[in-house]
Amino acid sequence: MLNYVDTRQGTNNQYTFSNGNALPYTGVPFGMNHYVVQTKNEGSWFFNPNDRVFQGFRLTHQPSPWMGDFAHFLMTPIADDKIRGSVFTCQSSYRPEEAIFKPHYLKVRQLRYNITTELIPSCYGASMRMKYNSGHQAGLVLNVHNKSEFHLDAAQRRITGYVSNFADCHDKEFRMYVAMSFSKEIDLSTTGYYDAEGQFFPEVAFDNVDQHVVIRFKDCEKDTLDVKLATSFISLEQAELNLARELGSTLEEQKESAAQAWNHYLNKIQVTHSNEEYLRTFYTCLYRMFLFPQKFYELDANMEPIHYDTTARSVKKGVLYTNNGFWDTYKTVYPLYSIIAPKEYEEMLEGFLNSYRETGFLPKWLSPDERGLMPGTLIDAVIADAAAKGLAQHLLPELLEAMLTAATTQSGQNCYGRQGTLDYIKYGYVPSSYHESVNHTLDYAYSDFCISRVAEVLGKSDVAEQYRQSALNYNHIFDPETGFMRAKDQNGQFRPGFNDTSWGLDYAEGSAWQTSFAVFQDFQGLIEAYGSKERFFNKITELCNKAPDFDVRGYGFEIHEMSEMAAVDYGQLAISNQPSFHIPYLFNYVGQPASSQVVIKQIMSNLFNSGFDGFPGDEDNGSMSGWYVFSSMGFYPVCPGSNEYVLGIPLFDSVTIELPSGKQMQIHTDNNNPQSNFVSNVQLEGEDYTKLYITHEDILAGKSLDFRLGLAPSYRHYSDEELPFSISKKK
Repeated sequence: MLNYVDTRQGTNNQYTFSNGNALPYTGVPFGMNHYVVQTKNEGSWFFNPNDRVFQGFRLTHQPSPWMGDFAHFLMTPIADDKIRGSVFTCQSSYRPEEAIFKPHYLKVRQLRYNITTELIPSCYGASMRMKYNSGHQAGLVLNVHNKSEFHLDAAQRRITGYVSNFADCHDKEFRMYVAMSFSKEIDLSTTGYYDAEGQFFPEVAFDNVDQHVVIRFKDCEKDTLDVKLATSFISLEQAELNLARELGSTLEEQKESAAQAWNHYLNKIQVTHSNEEYLRTFYTCLYRMFLFPQKFYELDANMEPIHYDTTARSVKKGVLYTNNGFWDTYKTVYPLYSIIAPKEYEEMLEGFLNSYRETGFLPKWLSPDERGLMPGTLIDAVIADAAAKGLAQHLLPELLEAMLTAATTQSGQNCYGRQGTLDYIKYGYVPSSYHESVNHTLDYAYSDFCISRVAEVLGKSDVAEQYRQSALNYNHIFDPETGFMRAKDQNGQFRPGFNDTSWGLDYAEGSAWQTSFAVFQDFQGLIEAYGSKERFFNKITELCNKAPDFDVRGYGFEIHEMSEMAAVDYGQLAISNQPSFHIPYLFNYVGQPASSQVVIKQIMSNLFNSGFDGFPGDEDNGSMSGWYVFSSMGFYPVCPGSNEYVLGIPLFDSVTIELPSGKQMQIHTDNNNPQSNFVSNVQLEGEDYTKLYITHEDILAGKSLDFRLGLAPSYRHYSDEELPFSISKKK
């Protein structure tokens, strides 16, 4: 399946418009480091697929351009003495169409130097092979922003040291340690550094800021140089231990190992279609779902997991993960792990629990430690989904304790836990004096549902009932007159001057249209609040058909999410951002699946592709890729924690899911052609199936799911039992 993947999907971006805001990461699944070709030195946007300039291979830990990079440096092969102390003077042109960008393999030829470099990743390091052909002396430049220190050991052909640069971290002295080994002898007479004026100084020790360290080699003018590198967030000794483990394998063996690591996951879902572009899009999206979160732990001399605790500034036992925003990923990434990577899911939960033990709160946005961005504490959904599906049962008592801590305790640091916690408890909603109060209220109500689910699994009926009731708090901010969720002050009065297309202020990255339907746990209750199924149906139909107008009120300028919604012209259905992911499926809740089917198929067919402009908005840690992966298989987890997946319309002729038990789930689609936008019949295990959802148990049992598509929609009445999960759903 690796042959279908080009990592440059969704990488044609700029600050003002996103086609994914993705990077072409080469690494191993959940590996501690990623590697990216750098084409420009412009902050977070350091790669564009249309650039023809190669500045070097960047070891990066950037999960999103909005988060920035940490513990990064640039490696640039060179073969002349005309460089100076800047990236610009080292760069070379390259041919992007000839380069290879794969999850497990990078290959680039620098035209200026006539150097061909291959890079193969591992969990804690990488191997590089540089073929020099120009006749000039071979070299390698390390460009490091901010503070770094390196020491050369020419006898051992090694360089070791650390870099200290980060977008943000509680430990202001946070370091990544580096160890590199070379296959050729180092030429000390031409190895050193350049100062700010471009003057060269031979040196073997480097300790400064914004360094440009140049390492040159003997007898390598027209030869091959092999480089092994390893990193550590713990110590230089650990980096050297990680490197020693790298030295035991050849580049070819490492390439095969990295390929097998990716195929282990990519082969878990096999899809077929006559249009190969659909296959490329699917497998490239699937690849993106296993990049994050990244391992933030290492294995000591006894092969026991250890990690660096940035809060205590000390090394601790156990696993830890980083680079993950739960506001984005709870919707799609972790539900997929529950199906095809449950063991990894459990280990991640153990790591997130270690974050709680070390900070007092479960994480919200880790990079490398808590950044505190986005509303809510939506890791609660990750925990509840695992609990409902029988995963990590031994961790649940402490995880529930952690969830309750966030629900009842206001942290003295804004980056941790809920905002407006005590006011939410007092009023049943977060007042308008808090920024993005509507999102906070809706996310807390959903988190309360998640708490109730975990408590239910643990047999804590009192806690389960208490939070089941507070999961209905969305009702406090629903305005039946307008049909929107609106901000209220402490006196229960709606904010005046309401405009349904105003973005920001009370809403996070959207307006009332994109925000008001985040009631995953109780759409039947929301429908009742509307007064009838007809009124709810008309509202979400209006959402899809309304012009993509927006008012910049809360921001004062146009943010890229506004631009992307307007560009695709899919009404107010801003599928370019996570808050809208579930909206196309909402017609199912009023027994109108045909409307969901046509909208979902149009999105899949027109807004996703395998190319440089592959996404309709920020991809965000695998979350948008996950929307495509689930939707193209024919179902989607609207409410993690419910154990249900709402049916849509499959894109593929067949899907085979390899399950942890060794069973397979087979999905087949008949009459699958571009003009068939509707599902005319569904069968589960060969029997006609009329429910608008399937269960997690159905999937794990390997039950076959068969769709037949049709040209025209079909309509019928659906009983409450056939509709998807809601707290208020009649039994």
